[in-house]
Amino acid sequence: MPKSAIVPFLLTKDEEGNFRITIRSTRYNSQNYPLVTSTMQPQTFKTATAARAHAKEHFGAQAGEFATK
Repeated sequence: MPKSAIVPFLLTKDEEGNFRITIRSTRYNSQNYPLVTSTMQPQTFKTATAARAHAKEHFGAQAGEFATK
């Protein structure tokens, strides 16, 4: 069974048009089932580029580790 990779940083746009970062971490239980924990960060950003720059600076994000919703 192939494992689908969960990208660790999710960028979402709220109803006011601001972007937020959600940090996701994946761990596996004893049956090798993935358990994903998501934590939304309190900061808001005017653009997705600003949110990505913040994630790179503060959380060590790399290119390709972002998903948008």
